[in-house]
Amino acid sequence: MPPPRNTVFNIAVLVAALGYFVDIYDLLLFGIIRIESLKDLGLSEAQLLTDGETILQWQMWGLLIGGIIWGVMGDKKGRISVLFGSIILYSLANIANGFVQTVDQYKWIRFIAGLGLAGELGAGITLVSELTSKEKRGIATSMVAGLGLTGAVAAFFIKENFHWRTCYFIGGGLGLMLLILRISVFESGMFHEVKKLNVKRGNLLMFFNNAERFKKYIITILIGLPTWFVIGVLVTFSSEFGKQMGITEKIDPGKSIMFAYVAISLGDIIIGFVSQWFKSRKKALYVFYIITAFFMILYFTVQWNGSAARMYWICAGLGFGTGFWAIFVTMGAEQFGTNIRATAATTIPNMIRGMLAIFILPLFQGLRNVTNFYTGGWISAIIIMAIGTAAIILTKETFGKDLNYVEE
Repeated sequence: MPPPRNTVFNIAVLVAALGYFVDIYDLLLFGIIRIESLKDLGLSEAQLLTDGETILQWQMWGLLIGGIIWGVMGDKKGRISVLFGSIILYSLANIANGFVQTVDQYKWIRFIAGLGLAGELGAGITLVSELTSKEKRGIATSMVAGLGLTGAVAAFFIKENFHWRTCYFIGGGLGLMLLILRISVFESGMFHEVKKLNVKRGNLLMFFNNAERFKKYIITILIGLPTWFVIGVLVTFSSEFGKQMGITEKIDPGKSIMFAYVAISLGDIIIGFVSQWFKSRKKALYVFYIITAFFMILYFTVQWNGSAARMYWICAGLGFGTGFWAIFVTMGAEQFGTNIRATAATTIPNMIRGMLAIFILPLFQGLRNVTNFYTGGWISAIIIMAIGTAAIILTKETFGKDLNYVEE
């Protein structure tokens, strides 16, 4: 087996980053064009929130289910197979989204898009982790996430210049164009070596039939909770929070998402170097959790009768703090052996995305129903951050870990 490359600049990193770019473009496009597209379908002001939440939940259910399917396939059939299959599915779903006429059609196509989107990040991070030396692994995966996340910026500027249906067509076209680049990427040597061994590959039950593995799996998922609370609640519904806090200027959720993701991209790149400097994934996570908590406090305290500009900049601060996503996903890959690594690295981030549908939004909705929109938000924030912090304390350090092993 050839040794992992001791450089972060290689074709695998470039193609994984571009794949994640298209992934993020599609993943966040609905949040960016939610109001425009739903108004165009004839929905009322109240339905923009309720039906918007429903469509978002359907997309996240697709991600949750797709994460399991693609993760298992990544360990059974290879990382490259997943990268091809996932991008074809979500590219075609994107194109189909440009033709929707009803909320029900919107829900189902976002669900199918979610199924496709689920395979991209985990397979890409697994491939890059296995093709890069352990000394440079954190920086390489941070580069993938940091560059890929600029897809949100592209989605915003395309939305500013094109009709919302055209935005979906462009996303589908970008994905299909990326398939050409994928041809130049080779499969991980570690995966080829494991194929020769008589071990189970891509067995999802292995996460549940061993107490230590199950604990690692659940803890790693919980670390990522604040990322999708920030994006799925505080940023996506920033216009609704702004109204609650007396902001009279119009707040564009698409611009909030753009500001957040510019900062997330920066945070994702920087945390790789922070982790390298500390020689610790956990210490880097603590730093970025503190940043996230600081901007959550600002979000709920300094915006009363404020301005749209202040909301955008606070969303940027929240985005930078949740730039720990890259290291969190890398830790998901590093925690497990080669025969179930793609399953772990693909299901873990998609479990987090799915938690928006099955835990984060229901928590927020339940709390706001018994209090109000604003109070439900800050109580949810405290609960989410407490769970995530406890998970970091309990997780094991993975910096510099040798990945060439299998799970029995």
